[in-house]
Formats: sequence, structure tokens, C-alpha cells
Amino acid sequence: MPHPEGHALVAALTGFGDELHRAGVPVGAGQAIAFARAMSRLDPADRHDLYWAGRACLVSRQEDIATYDAVFAELFGEGRRLAVRVVGDLPAVAGAPKGRSKAPSPAERARPSDAETGRLASDVDVLREKDFASCSEEELADIARLLARVSAVPPLRLVRRTRPARSGIRPDLRRLLRELLRQDASAIPRRWRRRRVRPRSIVLLLDVSGSMSGYSRALLQFAYSIASGPSRVEVFCFGTRLTRVSSALARRTPDEALRRAAETVVDWDGGTRIGESVHQYVRGIGRRAGLRGAIVIVCSDGLERGDPELLAREMVRLGRLAHRVVWVNPLKGDASFEPITRGMKAALPSVHFLVSGHNLASLEELAALVDALA
Repeated sequence: MPHPEGHALVAALTGFGDELHRAGVPVGAGQAIAFARAMSRLDPADRHDLYWAGRACLVSRQEDIATYDAVFAELFGEGRRLAVRVVGDLPAVAGAPKGRSKAPSPAERARPSDAETGRLASDVDVLREKDFASCSEEELADIARLLARVSAVPPLRLVRRTRPARSGIRPDLRRLLRELLRQDASAIPRRWRRRRVRPRSIVLLLDVSGSMSGYSRALLQFAYSIASGPSRVEVFCFGTRLTRVSSALARRTPDEALRRAAETVVDWDGGTRIGESVHQYVRGIGRRAGLRGAIVIVCSDGLERGDPELLAREMVRLGRLAHRVVWVNPLKGDASFEPITRGMKAALPSVHFLVSGHNLASLEELAALVDALA
């Protein structure tokens, strides 16, 4: 039978999320569950664990951090400290033990110490600049959590469909005729239409061949973060063939999404045929997957094993149909990088932007670039 104090802990953690929501911080049920699961593996009596687990799981916007800090101080400040002991495998709330030294002030307990905060900030800075190929499994897991906050909002575009408007340059003849039939034809009303606007779609073509093995996981995590946003995003993986993974990435948890995507792609860590994959997309799938006017992001090191002339021809066509073509090459993170491989030489004339994608900082810059494209 579950220990009653365990329910008190769950209630306290859930109440924290409710208070944040009332304070204006958007906290969903999934975030609250993730927070409770995180604290089940940590020590809720440790303010360091409690603060940073809550901030990682419950805060998704930079501007909400100050509100989070204030609510944290109010709930877990003077007289409201969580003291926890372990009952079996279940952490449970207990009263604060007596006979302890003087408790720290509310300001000291509201957040980790300056030394801890500086150390954690320093760790994040190191992760942001570290090459994905040299990261350990633990570091890649930390980077995945940081990538979950990355989003891209592409610019708006005019579409052919129109909507009713109070003014404009295109008369709304259908509305005009309907109203003329309902009333006196001598009084001619003015009715107008304007073209609709919608965000440009984003298309990601991810190279998952053997030469990209050190970067494929992080790039797929980046694709999942972008696809989780408000924009229309289509994601494809390619090695020797093109595979659509947009449906596989449509999962609530990143781990499940990445697992399903890996199961969908049959040529993971295989050869590279960029030209044939781009040809397959441009001539077939792209016509149904929102290619025209889209922002296309190709993530590949450009090590083409197929026909470079085919790649050159298909990239020309891709550049004509897309709004912008961005090529992400992790090798560009090296200061001595030059686009001299056959694939890069063939593709570069049709590429609008060549950027690096070798670390977290470069992917954040890529997201900012997508936001700025007009």
C-alpha cells in the first residue's frame, strides 16, 4: 500500500505547477508529470535538485524564469521547506527534523548558491560549444533537454486564397452580387477581398549516413523540437533512399519520437546518395509535402557517393521552388573547413545559406536564422 506521505509529496509538487500556472507560466499536465518523475529519482530535500528539476521541466520560455523564481521562493521559502525521507522506493514528505542549525534565509533557499549557479551556467556554456561528435551519452542527453527549448517561427507568406476585407484592391464580386439580389440594385455596395497569409512551411532533409553518425541524433532532436512548434514542418531522413519521418516524430515524448524515427529509417548509418534523395523529394514527395515557397534545410556533410551532376541539377530545381535553401554542414565547425567535396561543390551554387550544425550554439543560430528569413 502506498505510504500516505508519498501522496503529500505528489500533492506538493503538483501544487507547485498549479501555482506557476496561476502566476501566468504555461504548465501542462505532461510537464507536471515529467517534474514528478524527475523528483522521484532525485532528493526533494535538496533545494538544488528541486529548483533545477522544476525549472527544466516546468519553464519553457526565457521570460517566465523571473516568475518561476518568485513562486519557488513563496512556496519553498521560510516555514515552507520540504524535508523528505525515503519510505521504501517512494520519497515521502516528513516534518523537518528538530535540533538542526539555523535555517538559511528565504533568499538563500529560493535558489541555488551563486557558486552552484555559476557552475551550472558554466556547464551549459561548455555544452553549447562542444562538438556533438565528441559528446558522451550523458552530455547528449543534457543537450537533448536544452534542444527541447529551441523553436523556429518562419515568416509569413501571401497565398492565393483570399478572405473578405473592409478595403483592398480586389473586389469581392460574389458577395456583391448576392447583396444586389437581396436589395435595391440602385445602391451598389463595395465589397473587397484580400489575400490570406500563413507561415512558410519548413522542410528538413537529414543525412543519416555513416559519415554523419556523430551528428544524426542531435539533428533529429533539433527536427523534433522544430516540429513540436506551431509551424508546419516536414522531416525526411536519407542515406541511400529518402524516408519521411514526420509521422514518427509526432509523439508527445522526444525519446519515443526518436525511437520511432530510428525504426522507420531502414538505411541508418549506411551509404550516402544525396542527389538521388533530393531528386526523389523534388520530383515526387515535395509536390505533396509543401515544397513550393518553403524553407528547406538540408543537413549533410556533402560526402556524395552518387552522381554529383544529378545533385547539381536537382539542387537547381529545389532552389527555384523553395523560398530559401539552407545547408547545414557539421564539418563547417572546423576553422579550416572548405567546401571542396564533390557534393558540396555541386550543391553550393543553389544554396542561399551555408551554416554549421556541429554543436548546440550553431543549432540555436540556425533557428534564429529561420526566424529572420523574409
